[in-house]
Amino acid sequence: MQSKYRRLRVGLVGLGLEAYWTQFEGLEARLLGYLYEVEDLVAGETREIINLGLVDTPERALDAAHRCRSEDIDILLVYVTTYALSSTVLPVIKRAKVPVILLNLQPEAAINYERFNAMEDRTAMTGDWLAYCSSCPVPEIANVLRRLDIPFHQITGMLRNDPPCWKELEEWLAAAEVVHYLAHSRLGLMGHYYGGMLDIATDLVQVSGKFNLHIEILEVDELTARRQEVSAAALEGKLVAFREFFSVGEDCSDAELARAARTSVALDGLVREKDLDLMAYYYKGSGVPENQETMSSIILGTSMLTGHGVPVAGEYEVKNVIAMKIMDLLGCGGSFTEYYAMDFDKDLVLMGHDGPGHIGIAQGKIKVRPLTVYHGKVGAGLSVEMSVKHGPVTLLSVVEDGNRGFMLLIGEGESVPGPILHIGNTNSRYRFPLGARRFAETWNSHGPAHHCAIGTGHQAKQLQKVAALLGMTAIQIC
Repeated sequence: MQSKYRRLRVGLVGLGLEAYWTQFEGLEARLLGYLYEVEDLVAGETREIINLGLVDTPERALDAAHRCRSEDIDILLVYVTTYALSSTVLPVIKRAKVPVILLNLQPEAAINYERFNAMEDRTAMTGDWLAYCSSCPVPEIANVLRRLDIPFHQITGMLRNDPPCWKELEEWLAAAEVVHYLAHSRLGLMGHYYGGMLDIATDLVQVSGKFNLHIEILEVDELTARRQEVSAAALEGKLVAFREFFSVGEDCSDAELARAARTSVALDGLVREKDLDLMAYYYKGSGVPENQETMSSIILGTSMLTGHGVPVAGEYEVKNVIAMKIMDLLGCGGSFTEYYAMDFDKDLVLMGHDGPGHIGIAQGKIKVRPLTVYHGKVGAGLSVEMSVKHGPVTLLSVVEDGNRGFMLLIGEGESVPGPILHIGNTNSRYRFPLGARRFAETWNSHGPAHHCAIGTGHQAKQLQKVAALLGMTAIQIC
């Protein structure tokens, strides 16, 4: 099981200079105290903090460097406590081979000049001043890392009473958790591409290599076989769960609900057995009645999985289910969507999709509607209808990038109230700062597939950090 590796392992190292300790009484202990404060502030239930201590000599740097490997850290926080030699930190960063964040954190907003200048001992004054000198070696360290083409990120601020600084660090750690979770996730692919949708076709080597996902190929036949083994008790339990999870319309027949419940139970079992964290599917099913029965009754089950942290994308949309998973890991949803139409009168873009919807970002309960035809697909059955919560939203697309495999395309806008199409699909009205025309043209100019993921809130800053840690480009159009 992948879950035992899910906690993010954060390496934390403080930088100092051993020559100072005998010259300035109490300075080393003071800086160590600051390092422990940082440890307390970054700790959390989903993180394991590996405090490598105060590195102040090449020998201690080498010890810390090897510990980075033996402790299997995922990200390295380098807290610059005072002046330190670049040669001291370089071995740690090179051997760790993980993303690096330089923490340039001064203990307070400013030196108390009056108090400082009233000190009678100039040696003590210097020691006090050195506790504020975190900014001093950062250019030196940055110079060395740039010359060696080693990526790094910086946070400059205060150790205490600086919420924006700590918000920035939390965003980096949340991004690292997303990247780490993806690297320990299993993507299930069931069926095949929707014939003719060339934009969604992708290279699974790149998918696996760039996102570090394990890919599990699934057989529709196995899901169909599982449907035939569903017990009466399991079926009844799922029907109860449907009515708790969805708003089931009176026009939904008992037979269709039972058919969808049987598929949902089978799908849950398949996801558990294969230990899946995300999934994409499409299977026409024509010519094999049992498989058509399975695939035409899958939408309620995939919607429940999506709402419970296992996003599922239809039309075998491999790239887009990754976008959905990223959004879900950030706690902002991640529902499958595409352009429907434009409302030029209101300067809006209408977007949605058939198939799974994410209850976590729905405006009210997801409605279940019967459809006598699935447009563009085989069969009929139950579908879901919802709008995304009114308020700020973010669109995310994982886009093919010839230079770096993939890039993240991001747009921020707003889900606005108003009439929607009652067609048994997810659909919403979106307003973008660029206006509907310029949004569509600018978004399309970057060559995304026609699907994307929608999440609540403005998440661009957070997503840019995810892209940086994945080694990808992020483009925000609005």
